[in-house]
Amino acid sequence: MTTLENTNRLKLVDTIIIAISEKIEVPVQTIFDTNPEGGVVAMAMTPDARYLATLSAAPTQVLSIWNWTVDGDTPLCTAELNPSYGVQSFIHFNPEDIHFLVSNSDSQVIFYQWNDNHMEYFAPPLTDQDFNKPVGRYSQSIFQKNSTRVLTSTSIGNLVVWDTNKPLTKLHDSQPSADKKALKIIRQQERGINVLTTTENFIVVGDMAGHVKFFDQSLKLVHWYQDFHLGPVTSISFAFYPNFEPVAKEGSNYPPDATIEARRFVIKDFVVGSSIAIFGSVTADGTKVKVIHREHDAAIHALSAHPSLPYVVMGSYSGLLKIWNYEKKQVMVSRQFEKNSMIRCCAYDPKGAYIAVGFVNGSVRVLDSITLEDQTAEPFRYARYGITHIAFSHNSQFLATADGEYTISVFKKQHLNDEPYGYLGRYRAHYKDIQDIIFGIHLDSNQPRLLSLGKDRVLVEYDLENSSKDNLRITSSDRIEQSAVPQCLTWYPPITKEHFIVTANDQFKFKLYNATTKMCRKTLLGPTYGSPIKKIAVVPTKDPIKEKRYLAYITDDKIGLHILPLCGNPHDAMALIGHPAGVSNLVCSYDGKYLFSAGGTDASVHMWEINTSALEAQSKLGGEDLIPFYGLLDGGREGELFAELEDYFYYAQIRSQGVNAMDKRELSVKIPLTEVPFVMRAMGFYPSEQEIEDMLNEVKFSRYVETGKYVEDIDLGDFIKLYINHRPAFGLDPQKLVHAFKTLGVPSAQGNSIERGYLLDLLQTKGEHMTEYELAEYLTTLLGFNGEGGSSELQEFDSSTAGDIIDQNLPVNVTEEMFANEILGFSMYKDVMATSQLTS
Repeated sequence: MTTLENTNRLKLVDTIIIAISEKIEVPVQTIFDTNPEGGVVAMAMTPDARYLATLSAAPTQVLSIWNWTVDGDTPLCTAELNPSYGVQSFIHFNPEDIHFLVSNSDSQVIFYQWNDNHMEYFAPPLTDQDFNKPVGRYSQSIFQKNSTRVLTSTSIGNLVVWDTNKPLTKLHDSQPSADKKALKIIRQQERGINVLTTTENFIVVGDMAGHVKFFDQSLKLVHWYQDFHLGPVTSISFAFYPNFEPVAKEGSNYPPDATIEARRFVIKDFVVGSSIAIFGSVTADGTKVKVIHREHDAAIHALSAHPSLPYVVMGSYSGLLKIWNYEKKQVMVSRQFEKNSMIRCCAYDPKGAYIAVGFVNGSVRVLDSITLEDQTAEPFRYARYGITHIAFSHNSQFLATADGEYTISVFKKQHLNDEPYGYLGRYRAHYKDIQDIIFGIHLDSNQPRLLSLGKDRVLVEYDLENSSKDNLRITSSDRIEQSAVPQCLTWYPPITKEHFIVTANDQFKFKLYNATTKMCRKTLLGPTYGSPIKKIAVVPTKDPIKEKRYLAYITDDKIGLHILPLCGNPHDAMALIGHPAGVSNLVCSYDGKYLFSAGGTDASVHMWEINTSALEAQSKLGGEDLIPFYGLLDGGREGELFAELEDYFYYAQIRSQGVNAMDKRELSVKIPLTEVPFVMRAMGFYPSEQEIEDMLNEVKFSRYVETGKYVEDIDLGDFIKLYINHRPAFGLDPQKLVHAFKTLGVPSAQGNSIERGYLLDLLQTKGEHMTEYELAEYLTTLLGFNGEGGSSELQEFDSSTAGDIIDQNLPVNVTEEMFANEILGFSMYKDVMATSQLTS
């Protein structure tokens, strides 16, 4: 039995499902956990379909023989292979005696002999010196018909002939053996051989040139197909004709063979698969070749869903653009662009009439969404680097692209021209990579608005209304992050009275910004599944106002779903591995039923069905109100940290009323907003001044839209949520200090160090503003010479002696270890810095 495989798409699987029924739909036997360590890398079946051989993908491979017709999860026999043999990736039964097998890796061929409870194998060595000629890398092996010989093809066009290690004087009296050795190496052709198989009495070869050759058993060429133009052959599968007779009937048009008689070459029809993901069906009678399937053979990054139909368009670096009907599971139309036209991104316009495609070479094409024909005489070529993002406005009036030059290009709809879009202008408003672009709507005029978000932490809005030809203007440019790097953005759905933009950053945080003022209105803990979120998309719904809303997202290798509104509850999110090699893109179907993810280098697109009920159940089981947030505190509700927090709340009330006040204390369940920074620092979170401002604004304006009044205090429950959402997701990161000293300092025997004067100058002139008075106060306090904690507690700070204290106690060259242990008092830095120094 021959199976059609595209070898460069081989997947590791943990479960082998053998499906034999009328339509190959219903599994009749399932063998679970055949090789739990690494899955299965190759398998083969006997010609009578009774036995199955599997090769595990673990570092130490195991070959197993299974009788799948009998219930049970135990193989008949196994053999553990030496890792030095390399990864055995091909296996084949002897069709004349199924108790013999052959397998091979790139560098080793192994021969097996088995019975119901025992298996032995032989791995004969072969080097270039044995026959004084190069061998090449092994590809596939077959048993020669009516012979004890085995043939193995190689990457340089050789055939290695293997035979029994000891000559058989009386073949009919001797037992066959799996003990074989290399008999000779035959230089069969110039191009590397990828496929070696048999059909009828022929030995069939498929090579890197895309040719398929047929040889007789003495390896004489009988026929040669060379005009398929399908790419390097990686698989060949012949049709199953039970009563096939190799006789040319009258009126047939089989080609002549290579003999002197030029007899008709009659074989079964076959299918050829190539390394560029093209499958061609070859009809031998008349030598007709038909492409039956064309897939992507390079990285897929471009993905877009139709706004009203069950279509998804995908494009890859191979230049193939394909529209797929995901309900009928069929290709609607495809287009192969010219060589070196690598597709980077694409987008449907909101009306579904056009598809805009961005290429790695910087060109942009506008295509008809039905025929995929160009709608402009020439592609737009305004960018010198690759197009990374592309988007349409809600009314299809504008098309915008972002490219590798950190530049935004805008194209405008043309009503009096044959071409649908014309160039409007370009603007380089960023100095680092553009992470995302989105179109929105001005609430008062229903006109489109365009925003771009860069790795430079800047959110830019463009003035489309007042822009003209070659004069694209910007409305505002706002730095929205201080230390985190934003990864993506989208419009927050209309589930609140205030209009927001939501972003995700590399510190595992969501942030909500007022769509008009760009003020940070909320910071929320995001999913922490190994890597930060790379892209987000609000799942569409029929009724955006009344129905529950969800947010889809991707990380480096996972795809997930999050319940809206965002609140920081970890149980509101889920994620699972989508593409082990990495997820490159994500889109939602127009009806919100499905998600589509592109795997980038794995050249595949996955379709996911959304099950919100499971996510809602998970959220309910996680608890309500503050219960999920208690779980994020060390020790939980009954732990020491929570008890300390209650004490801090009491101390904060004393502090706000005056430490030396003699009046009767008035206890409350709330503390003033002015005390929030001090309690945060007491909890081990050390926010910057900008982060403090964001926290205070978040609480202060939390009810302003509903009540028109500011919030001036905060209770314990809201403070816990504020603390959980704003603190670093994984605590203090010692590597940041190591990186800072490595960047700013110079190597020394004690590690990286910074000269004292330079350090003091950096602290005052770089980053957030710090006055000389503040610096003196903080350093003397940290060095232990300001016992009462400086002006923040009982008394005014005396700066008259601060300079002498710093000069006497701060060394001329401050090392990272001294700064961490003696100034900051963070003992956890010791191991990290020791590891860093050892690595250096």
